[in-house]
Amino acid sequence: MRRLLTAAAAAAAAFSLASCSFGEPPEPESGEPPNLPTPSGAPESPATFMDVVAEGLEVPWGLDFLPDGTAIVGERTGRLLQIPVAEDGTAGEPVELRTIDVDDTGEGGLLGVAVSPAYDDDHAVYLYYTSDDDNRIVRIDPTTDAAPEPVLTGIPASDHHNGGALEFGPDGFLYATTGDAGNGDTAQDPESLSGKILRITTEGEPAEGNPDPASPVYSLGHRNIEGLAWNAAGDLYATEFGQDIADEVNLIEPGSNYGWPYYEGPGDDQYTDPVLTWEPFEASCAGAVFLEDSLVTACLRGQRLWITQFDSSGAPAAEPQAAVVSEFGRLRSVAMGPDGMLWVTTSNRDGRCVEERGCTANEADDRIIRFSTSYAAQGRV
Repeated sequence: MRRLLTAAAAAAAAFSLASCSFGEPPEPESGEPPNLPTPSGAPESPATFMDVVAEGLEVPWGLDFLPDGTAIVGERTGRLLQIPVAEDGTAGEPVELRTIDVDDTGEGGLLGVAVSPAYDDDHAVYLYYTSDDDNRIVRIDPTTDAAPEPVLTGIPASDHHNGGALEFGPDGFLYATTGDAGNGDTAQDPESLSGKILRITTEGEPAEGNPDPASPVYSLGHRNIEGLAWNAAGDLYATEFGQDIADEVNLIEPGSNYGWPYYEGPGDDQYTDPVLTWEPFEASCAGAVFLEDSLVTACLRGQRLWITQFDSSGAPAAEPQAAVVSEFGRLRSVAMGPDGMLWVTTSNRDGRCVEERGCTANEADDRIIRFSTSYAAQGRV
């Protein structure tokens, strides 16, 4: 299903950053080209193309990869798909694995997907989803029809602010983000699982080294996080939706309090300030991934990718650069595939792609798109 970009789309989609080359950078809104370095050893004229890997989907949300490169994708409706990737990099048609019984009212449904680091041995895929009673983390074996096995249940649920990011960290533990479920005060309650980042074992127990050894809570004071990403040094960053003032990127420290519902953006000394903020109209960033020292975030309301280079201290080293602005509508998930391609999902069928916000869905939505990177161009995968 490979589709080369048209000249107009290629100019908008192609960009270059410290670890990932997509072609010549577009003119950002300021009219100045991004001043970001080119990766050492990158080709002088890197490939500028994209694949439309899948289309006609229903709000693809969670995205991860099996060891053989197969993509595992969850639609918010509860349908779990696999997309095979051949040795030559060609992506096959999506194949339905199963449908999970979820409550997809509002912002609920099948959200995070995380493949076990030991998948070759345990065949375990972890899911975060909204049930009729709660948000929960379960384990499935996608090679069987066995019922989901609960790992952690009782996470407060609502028709909005369910969090849902689910990722294995470099330490081997499972990290999950929970929203405040519409009740901001619970984000400050260490006994509540809402408005938190949780860190657990694959059996749902608090991970060794948590701030409270008896609790899965790793950090608190969050409104709604949908993206987690680790840099090469192992530092954890999270994208957080603000309400009216500021969407955030936070450097997560164990036990830290990030201020919600008392603050959006910088607060006072009692709370940990974000390392980066945007106004919600240009951001509402969900998925996140580090490519070497640059953070790529996929944004919903902002309908763009933000690319931000960070320095060795963990702070932004340059102004964020926007790419593919309004080219594909609302962008939800972003991940670096084993194929060296940057995989991005759209979220134009979630009821919030509306004309007054400059978003128009079409019959191809929702889509999963791959962009070429210097990793693919150099065979670094």
